[in-house]
Amino acid sequence: MLGLAVAASFVLAALPATAQVQERTIRWGHLNNTDHPVSLGVQKFAEVLAAKSGSKLKIREFPASQLGNELQQQSAVRGGTQEIFSASTTSLAGVVKDLGLFDFPFTVATFDQATALAEDAFGKAMMDLLPEKDLIPLGYWGLGFRNVTNSRGPVAKLEDLAGLKLRVIPNPVYLETFKAFKANPVPMAFGELYTALENKTVDGQENPYSVILSNKFYEVQKYVSATNHTFTQNIIIVSKKFWDKLSAEEQKMLRDTYAETVQYQREQTKRAADQALGELKAKGMQFNEIAPAEYARMQDAVKPVIDKFSAEYDPEKVKLFNTELVRIRSTVK
Repeated sequence: MLGLAVAASFVLAALPATAQVQERTIRWGHLNNTDHPVSLGVQKFAEVLAAKSGSKLKIREFPASQLGNELQQQSAVRGGTQEIFSASTTSLAGVVKDLGLFDFPFTVATFDQATALAEDAFGKAMMDLLPEKDLIPLGYWGLGFRNVTNSRGPVAKLEDLAGLKLRVIPNPVYLETFKAFKANPVPMAFGELYTALENKTVDGQENPYSVILSNKFYEVQKYVSATNHTFTQNIIIVSKKFWDKLSAEEQKMLRDTYAETVQYQREQTKRAADQALGELKAKGMQFNEIAPAEYARMQDAVKPVIDKFSAEYDPEKVKLFNTELVRIRSTVK
């Protein structure tokens, strides 16, 4: 019997990689429309994975919240009823609290700094915490800096945020950040946002330019201001229940596909941010930058928020986060 088992293992090892791959349809859900960089990333991932697997591993994309809102899809992936989800670190902070450090306002100033924070020691330490929560992370996709839009007037200084009823992600850091700005933050699921803006249930919202364009918020919002207050990261999470059913070769194909397509997705995000702002202006939105002195005042206003939440997270993770920020700000432009 032992001899047969050894012989079988040699046969398996001798098989071509695609012979160790089963026919699988992998459901990948996300919140964005098909013209968004997240969807473009999924499409590229599907193309590369199909080529690697001899078309055995097929990605079936479910964009625009077709599989539910963010928390519903996150729960489905953890439970094994959905295979992959592009999850914001913001929502995942409900599962791994320390991921909320990514949501601290004004931590990074450029796309490259944000990428370094996710790819280096801090980002890796955060991903290491997910498997025990039934989630296997493939890596990060950057979504860009978040900026405020509203229907009342330009946000050019701190006082312009006062009293604005703004939809924010249902997350404590976002709520406290906008309270510090003297705004009136309203937690709300993304799928409800367009109607809320249209009905004036809220005055405005905050999202990357590409999201603002893709979801046609320009139809119901007049002003867009370059607050650049937070950089949003997504983590590509795979259901651990699904992952554990895969062969080692299938797992490797998924990881290799992420590695080969991540730069493409990030390039789409950068390009989309530049193009989206131009299109928002062309569609009639009034855009304004914020003077450095006023920007500094906004940064000062949220320092108590950063201090408050820093005290609530794992001290070692906070130390790593701050150490990495110092290094990145001095070495990455």
